[in-house]
Amino acid sequence: MAFDTLFLNARFDGGARHHIAVKDGRIAAITSVDQPPAGAETIDLKDALVVPGYVEGHIHLDTSFYGDAWRPHKPCTDGFNVHERVAFQAENMAEAAPMDVRARNQLDLCIGHGTTQMRSHVMVDGSVGLKSLETILRVREEYKGLIDIQLVAFPQSGILSSPGTPQLLDEAIRLGADLVGGLDPASFDRDVERHLDVVFGVANRHGVDVDIHLHDMGTLGAFEIEQIAARTRALGMEGRVAVSHAYGLGDISPDYLRKIADVLARSGVAIMTNAPGARPFPPILALRNAGVTVFSGNDNIRDSWWPYGDGDMLRRATTLGYRSGFNIDEELRAAFDVVTASGAKALRLEGYGLRIGAKADFVALDAEHVPEAVVAVPQGRSVYKDGRLVAANGRMVGKSG
Repeated sequence: MAFDTLFLNARFDGGARHHIAVKDGRIAAITSVDQPPAGAETIDLKDALVVPGYVEGHIHLDTSFYGDAWRPHKPCTDGFNVHERVAFQAENMAEAAPMDVRARNQLDLCIGHGTTQMRSHVMVDGSVGLKSLETILRVREEYKGLIDIQLVAFPQSGILSSPGTPQLLDEAIRLGADLVGGLDPASFDRDVERHLDVVFGVANRHGVDVDIHLHDMGTLGAFEIEQIAARTRALGMEGRVAVSHAYGLGDISPDYLRKIADVLARSGVAIMTNAPGARPFPPILALRNAGVTVFSGNDNIRDSWWPYGDGDMLRRATTLGYRSGFNIDEELRAAFDVVTASGAKALRLEGYGLRIGAKADFVALDAEHVPEAVVAVPQGRSVYKDGRLVAANGRMVGKSG
């Protein structure tokens, strides 16, 4: 077989060195270094550590101010309050640079660090209609060939409390959104069952997956998770539903956590956490050990919710490990798995990983192995999408489909 590109001297986690042959954007062969296949183009990776492209499992392309004017953070008046944060966001968005400009800035940032797959939530509700989704759909088309993007129709202003939103969510899927979302069925809309009726109704009608924001704490949040899992099983949607944030899982007793973890594993509901500062978050190892898929994302990057975020999923793995008290190599590899293979499983990605037949999406970086990469967060990375260099040293090198 004639290959399009041959990547020489790639070092995999564990130390083995290989050559990677790419044909039509896929990994066609992985050979030992003493058996190099013939290739039309040869790229020497010079013993760099090669890992799969990072999976950004939860981000908001429409609301980031990255690359825009600095906006001082406004604290809530009485502790964390989703309603108040949404109001602050509306005020800031009215003064922000055009959405497409800000979305491109954020995509360039994420791709530059090594993200090749992304799930973004985009506001679809009575406050903005479909305008934000229409803008991000156009930007997604521009970035075809540079990154694969799933879009979630996200009712940031609620569903029942925002007139017209159920119909807008239906229309959003017809327009091109890939998933339907939800937001705190109990505390925001104050009606768990009716809220979930809409979310799962849209999903069932259109055959799409679900990803629900859930900030509610303690037993209330855990109860909502149980209800989401029950809906998932009743509709045969195992493996197609995610709960993002799920703060309540970090705020319940160990016995209750074990019960919920078993429910999640049996229903195939994945949990997204970005291990935010000053908040309880789902215990990663306890959930993984119970068979729950845990994935991650940067979530908000310099927006109305907090001023932090650099778009680097490798640094996110560092944060997950640091906040979880991970120190041994096995734990550090688990943190890395959360931002790579587990993210791919949660997003149901086709052709992911360093294996024959998979998409040739990978990152080359200067580290001995994955544990060192997680703690050192080396810069100077090279990012390849479909076997083509798309970013180097944190900067994009091309934007063609």
